[in-house]
Amino acid sequence: RWLMYCSYDVNHVCNLTDVDDKIIVKMLAENKTLKDVTEKYSSAFFDDLRVLNIIKANSYPKATEHIEDIKKMIDGLIASDHAYIENGSVYFRVSSFPDYGKLANLKLDEITPTEPSVATQQGPNERRGMDEKRDARDFALWKAFNPSGDGDVTWNATFGQGRPGWHIECSAMCNRLLGPSIDIHAGGVDLVFPHHQNELAQSEAFSGQQFSRYWLHNGFVNINNEKMSKSLQNFKTLRDIISKPSDARAFRFMVVTAQYRNPLNFNAETLQSAINSMKRIDRLVENMKSMISSSSSSSTLSPTSSSSTSSSEPAVPNNSDTNSFQSLLESCKNDFEVAMSDDLNTPRAVAAMFRLINAVEKSFNKKELTKEEAKKVLEVLSSMDAVFGVLYDVPEDYFSQVSNKGGSGNNVVSSADCDECGSSHKSPNQLEANLNAVKVLADRRRELKANKQFKEADEVRNSITELGYGIKDTKDGYDIFLL
Repeated sequence: RWLMYCSYDVNHVCNLTDVDDKIIVKMLAENKTLKDVTEKYSSAFFDDLRVLNIIKANSYPKATEHIEDIKKMIDGLIASDHAYIENGSVYFRVSSFPDYGKLANLKLDEITPTEPSVATQQGPNERRGMDEKRDARDFALWKAFNPSGDGDVTWNATFGQGRPGWHIECSAMCNRLLGPSIDIHAGGVDLVFPHHQNELAQSEAFSGQQFSRYWLHNGFVNINNEKMSKSLQNFKTLRDIISKPSDARAFRFMVVTAQYRNPLNFNAETLQSAINSMKRIDRLVENMKSMISSSSSSSTLSPTSSSSTSSSEPAVPNNSDTNSFQSLLESCKNDFEVAMSDDLNTPRAVAAMFRLINAVEKSFNKKELTKEEAKKVLEVLSSMDAVFGVLYDVPEDYFSQVSNKGGSGNNVVSSADCDECGSSHKSPNQLEANLNAVKVLADRRRELKANKQFKEADEVRNSITELGYGIKDTKDGYDIFLL
């Protein structure tokens, strides 16, 4: 979305692994075909993309549809002595690639044949072939057919009957659809080694060209500050988390406004905080639309109702006020773009958006906003949302599909309403979720004060207060504290 915002032509390929060790184990355990197993999960994957408003990739290639491309790449690696055949399997010769380890900041001569990071991070069939490898660091490109363990999943090749290894699948599909060199390769941080390192090595050994110019690795999802895993019984799918359209949009907001390289801590409170943020955004958008469609030339609507009107006509802001408002719009949009250009710094980008929202809410409540200004506000919010993608109509049929397909339908969001006053108080986890945005706002306030923009600095302080924090200036900068 950010690349498209910047007017790049994007050719996005998202490959689907539809044959590997774990899939075959599940296929045999459930007595199903490979296609039955993979289509069940790919269908759920595409449903989830749709409900989260994720722009479709240009291509979704499947490994089983590119077996010939895989065999061609393996043939080339064998011919160039980067790979060898052993008992019907084909292995990549790691020692033939001097730069092996560079992606993971490992040096080849420091990775010993007994290195745990090599042996333990391979798949079950990779470890099964440890005895036949010429070097424990080598990895499988093609796995010889095992009648007792592979079922009917096998293909014939010049180097023997079998099936592809996981790493070579990605390289072959990428080479076929995007060519030997690509601009950006993305994936989870857990894939840096060995998967992406192996992918890089075999691709560059095959083509002799740089495989990817940039690598973007996203952090883990944690549940209540613990890594999500089935062993900890805290594993959740999207279908466990969302039960209604507002949950889906809030979940998207929570994810896209977190820095992609950092771990994302999920719990009921952080999702509830995102729901509250989306309500605030929606309310502002609705107020702006109501203003534009009203007969008055400036804001006469109540901030909590789109139907109430004022008994008197507010004065239209003078040119000085108009210029100041235009400067606010430009400043917020510029801050947003600067943040996104800085390694997709979405926490800073969303802070810029809420700086705008905070200022517009105050002008609206004071009935100082004109129709033209409301239109400009929507234009800026719309341009920001081209990247965030949170203002959309959620496909409601998804929720009936989840129910029909056996999703739990449980809403993990719990209310934090006080029994005595009925108010929704911020929990410690909500406050923690707000802290990154507060730090960004605090730095912004410091810059404004240095530039003697004291009115704007006060507005930023108010935004910090609304997030549950106070700020105190010190000789060295500032201190942030809970209210």
